[in-house]
This record gives sequence, C-alpha cells and structure tokens, in this order.
Amino acid sequence: MTSSLGMTGASSSFLPSLVLFLLLFARSSPALSASVVAHLPGCQGPLPFYMETGYVTVDEVNGAELFYYFTASEGDPSQDPLLLWLTGGDRCSVFSGLAFEVGPVKFVTSEYNGSIPTLTYNPYSWTKVSSIIFVDSPVGAGFSFSRDDEGYDLDDTTASMQVHKFLVKWFIDHPQFLPNPLYIAGDSYAGIYVPLVAQAISQDNEAGLQPHLNLKGYILGNPATGEKIDYNARIPYAHGMGIISDEMFESTQRNCDGQDSRYPTTTLCSKSLDAVEKFFSEIMKPYILDPKCAFASPKPEPTVADRRTMEESHINLLKPPPLPALYCRTYAYVLSYYWANNKVTREALHVKKGTKEEWRRCNDDLPFRKEVKSTIKYHANLTRRGYRALVYSGDHDLVIPFLGTMAWIKSLNYPIVDDWRSWHVDGQVAGYTMTYSNNLTFATVKNGGHTAPEYRPKESFATQLNHDVPSDVVAAG
Repeated sequence: MTSSLGMTGASSSFLPSLVLFLLLFARSSPALSASVVAHLPGCQGPLPFYMETGYVTVDEVNGAELFYYFTASEGDPSQDPLLLWLTGGDRCSVFSGLAFEVGPVKFVTSEYNGSIPTLTYNPYSWTKVSSIIFVDSPVGAGFSFSRDDEGYDLDDTTASMQVHKFLVKWFIDHPQFLPNPLYIAGDSYAGIYVPLVAQAISQDNEAGLQPHLNLKGYILGNPATGEKIDYNARIPYAHGMGIISDEMFESTQRNCDGQDSRYPTTTLCSKSLDAVEKFFSEIMKPYILDPKCAFASPKPEPTVADRRTMEESHINLLKPPPLPALYCRTYAYVLSYYWANNKVTREALHVKKGTKEEWRRCNDDLPFRKEVKSTIKYHANLTRRGYRALVYSGDHDLVIPFLGTMAWIKSLNYPIVDDWRSWHVDGQVAGYTMTYSNNLTFATVKNGGHTAPEYRPKESFATQLNHDVPSDVVAAG
C-alpha cells in the first residue's frame, strides 16, 4: 500500500495483520498507562502502522516511570518477533533509535524555520519484520521521569533491573505477545544493559517465575562491554585506517603497554595518548568519513512576533542546541529537539504534563555510576545456555572499533562454525561475518558508523531478514 507519509510503506499483508493485532489487543487488560498514537506531528495523515506510547512505574518509592514507544510489526504482529530496544549514551533518549536507526520514521533534513520538523516513512525500518518496544531508559532519559530526585540516582545494575521490571509489567498488560520470540537489543552503551536484562529474564524463566518470557536471544551493535579493550582498540584501528603514523602507533603501544587508555597511569602514556587525541579531535569518531561539523552562525534575533509564536508552540527551551551546517548529520538531531519540545508533539505522544520540563536527546546532568566493569561473563553465560546472539559493528566507528569487539568475542574461545566470509546485499559486499558455536554470530557492516543502522540502513535491515548473514536471529524467531 502507499504510506500516508508519502513513501511506499507496509506490505499488502499489513492490514489483515493489524486487524488481528487490534483484536488481540482489545482482549488484553488495560496497560498501566498506554495510549494509541494515530498521528505524529510532522507526518501527513494517519500513521500506516500501529503505535502506542505509555509509562510503566519501575520505582514505586520515588515515583519513577519509564516512557516507551511501541510499534507493531508491519508483517504479522501476532507471530513476528518482539524486540526491546535500548539506546546507549549518557541517558540518551530511545527516540534516537526510533527516528535515526531502526524505527518506522525519520526526519526530513531541511532548514528549521520554527514550525514542527517533518517526518517521513523509513523504508528500512526493522518494524517490517518485528514489533519493537522502544524504552527511554535509564530514568531521566527522554520522557522518563521520577517524581522524587532520589529516583534519578542510578547505576548500571539498577537501571538494567528497572528495564527488566518494566518488561515484566509490560507483558502482564500485553499477554497476547507472550508467545512471540523475544530479543533484547540495542547499541553502544546499551551493550552494558542488554546482557544484564537478558540474564535477569533467563534467571526468572529457569526459576519458573511468571509471566514466562519467550526469550530467544539478543542483538548488539558496536557494544560497550566495560572492558578496556573497547577503547584501547582505537589505537590499532586508527593506525590501520591511516589516522596515526607507524611511529606514533609503536610509541603509544610501547608507552601504554598493559594500561587502560581511559585511565593512563604513567606520564609517557598520557603524553602519547594526548598526541593521538589531537588527530582524533579533527574527525567525527562515530563515523570517521563524516565531515567535522562546526556550528553554524547564530540565527538572526527573532522578531517579537516570532518569539510569541515560539512561546505558544513550545514548552520551556532551556538548552537549545546550536544549529550545525545543514549538510551535517547532526542537523537532524537538533530537529528532534524542537520536535519533541513542541506542545503539539507532547499532546500527540500523551506525555504527562509537568513531568519533563525539557526533552533533550541526551542528558548527562543527572548522577549515574558505571559500576559494571565487564559484561563478558554475561555473554558467555547466555550463549552457553543456548540463547542466540548477533553482534554487529559498523566498520568506520572510532568510538568502539570492531577490532575491540572481535577481541572480546575471540576471548570466549568458542569454536568457529562458519569461518570469516563476506555477506551481500543487492549483489554487493555489505560486510564480513563469522559464526561461532553457541549460536553467536559477529558481522561487520561495511561503511557503517557507531550506530550502523543510522549510516547503512538498508544493509543493517538485511541483517534482520536472514539474507546472507549466517544467523536466524530475529527474522526466523
């Protein structure tokens, strides 16, 4: 069918599947706090997919609630896999995953003029083959909030267990999805949360606790593990990509041998890393091929009429980000700020009034302790229990380079089932992959950045279709 967003949208099978889904949904008990979203500001006409937003309380003492967006599969939501998607960063909103990576909408990059930015349909949305719950976590990210400030004082483990609590409550109110294959997914710093959440579900299932969640595995993109290899891998990656010289690489390796590049312990290592950082500062670490974007000049001072219009249409804009040049990828991030802080958007998403003074794409002002030093034991535990794992890496990411990811996967000492080979999309190499025992698959996404679906949407979507990557994670269920 033709999407109301102006692009070819869901397949012709979507309507019967949606009817079935709505019937199943109607039979379930009311959600804790859920509302159907039929229209999104910036989109033309009704949405060509089912969307629901809501809140789930995860800390009764402090009144902390996680906000979520749920989008039903555009295939068969009664049978297709269900993904829980988490975003990394310092309390970055999961809206980044929805609008910049794997969700069904994306921004049209055009000069911001004070009106609601335009959204269009994402033809490579993972919702074509799976339903997705996008969760603003930890508390304080996106539209998630706590009525008492103590609810914002979190660490890795507490935040992960709150996501687990969220999921259990969500399924109690959406029992029709309990039979669906469940995958926990995310990228970047969500590499800490995802395995912890998956293990909590596994432990509940083994203990016979209800509801029983049909966990099949997890998916991670350019994931953090907490290990020093995540960041130490930047040096050999930069050397291999021609960013630093042979001499600089060799001296850094020599001076920093055995040290964590985040916390150097010797003066020689610190000096070597400072020299390397000068080169890193000249490029975009999330995608080394992007231009280094300087912020554009401030816009002219708005007229009285312009200011009145802004005040009427927006909630408090406390920290509006400066606009970069229009050709910059980050321009769309700024559009998301104005979109989410528009009063019409808040009403359409059913955001609780008075709970979020200002939406920010990432919020690093709140306390958070990164106490999990390594997730590798969780990966080993989950995969040895038979859970499927797909770990993919955009190969042009300097934040968490694929070399580090390959190193910790290799440290599991799993036998190789399918050796290193290329995988393809439209007859072209889309990356390289290797499959290990215990249902673990690693794949690179050629020319991909730190959040690979954002940079290579078609190729990343292909990993979910079981096209050429030797893994049935997600699509096959």
